[in-house]
Amino acid sequence: MTVTIYKDEAANAIFVQDNNGAQFMNNLQVVMENPTDTSLHIRDKSKDNYLFYAIPHDHVVDQDGNTYGATPVLACNALNALVSAAGGSDGVAPVITSSTAVSLTGGDTLNYELVATDGVGYEWANLPSGVTTVDGNVRKLIGGSSLPEGTYNITAKAINYFGEDTETITLTVSAPAFSNTKSVKFQNQDYLGANAAPLDSVLGRSGNGSGSSDAWTISMWVKPEGTQNNQTLFFYGGNDVSNEGNIWIRYYGGTSLQTIRLQYGSDNNRLTFIPPDESFPRGQWTHLLITYDGGTTGSSSGDLADYYSRFSIYSNGVLQTTSNGHTNYGFSGEIKDELLQVGREGNEYSYMRSGGKVDGVAVWGSDQSSNVSDIYNSGTPRDLSSLTSSPDHWWRMGDGDTYPTIQDNVGTAHFVMYNMTAADIVTDTP
Repeated sequence: MTVTIYKDEAANAIFVQDNNGAQFMNNLQVVMENPTDTSLHIRDKSKDNYLFYAIPHDHVVDQDGNTYGATPVLACNALNALVSAAGGSDGVAPVITSSTAVSLTGGDTLNYELVATDGVGYEWANLPSGVTTVDGNVRKLIGGSSLPEGTYNITAKAINYFGEDTETITLTVSAPAFSNTKSVKFQNQDYLGANAAPLDSVLGRSGNGSGSSDAWTISMWVKPEGTQNNQTLFFYGGNDVSNEGNIWIRYYGGTSLQTIRLQYGSDNNRLTFIPPDESFPRGQWTHLLITYDGGTTGSSSGDLADYYSRFSIYSNGVLQTTSNGHTNYGFSGEIKDELLQVGREGNEYSYMRSGGKVDGVAVWGSDQSSNVSDIYNSGTPRDLSSLTSSPDHWWRMGDGDTYPTIQDNVGTAHFVMYNMTAADIVTDTP
């Protein structure tokens, strides 16, 4: 029988292995009963018994298979020098010295190793699901990539023959950095449609604006293409666009235009707003944000200036001076929860064209004029749910989505992709 003995520096313990298995030990002593012996006795001092008795000195080897000396005396002395350097002095308990605060970003894998002076054995308790020790190294923890955000308290214990040290390892899992990698492309007769009812309390109203309870904000990133006018970006409201109120945002792509048009109301009774030419240039990502303060929007000719003042349009975080118009002194009626679409007006045409793209659509049931800068974020899409005033509905437009569904990341108004394919979820982003 061959016995392998060596000091494991990481564990600060003596590794002992024979035909019956392996173990970490400390407080060992190698004994020769008299100088003429040709064999060694290996004693466990803590238990006052022999692990091995009368084993030939050349049957005790290190991790490389080398003997510890050419003679029994040399081997005995070398082994005693080895074992005396592990596990600490008599009466000294282990002390955990590795950090007790561990940080992990959601989705990443934990790689933590417990370190203790004079440690021999190690135990864990309260390990979260998905966190485990490494086979062959009980001190190391791995896993945790599926852990949700939060704080986890793990109990760690280091033990030797003279005592133990117990510490709480605090594992903090934080949200991964926000990443925006997808958008949705529109061409031909492509559009997105969703149940409009969940947005009734956000974009809808029962009559002429009653104040802040009817206020809203719409935010989106757009990369328009083509020279066609009347390309619908966003539509919410009644089925009968001639007589029922709606919120209709469309792109005007004419060579000298390259702007958007907001229509509030019906074709017969409405307010319209158009920012300056080239405020939304073709082939470029631009952030669009529109706010409505919830006040009255019709139907007195003497109050048109007030009606116009209810709305603000921002391009890349900058308030735009708009050209305003009306039909029959504005709109004083209801906005119904019948249609919610991106890329098409109501049940008609006016599709978005030529490969134009939309990203990060969000709506609030409040006027977010004071938060435009935070939402625009200097031109970098951000995690809108982390805002103090987070949106009531938010569509990432590809990130985390699977064709044909564009999910509402806050509410339940999930879009369905119509006349489209999975290839219309693209990697072109702001």
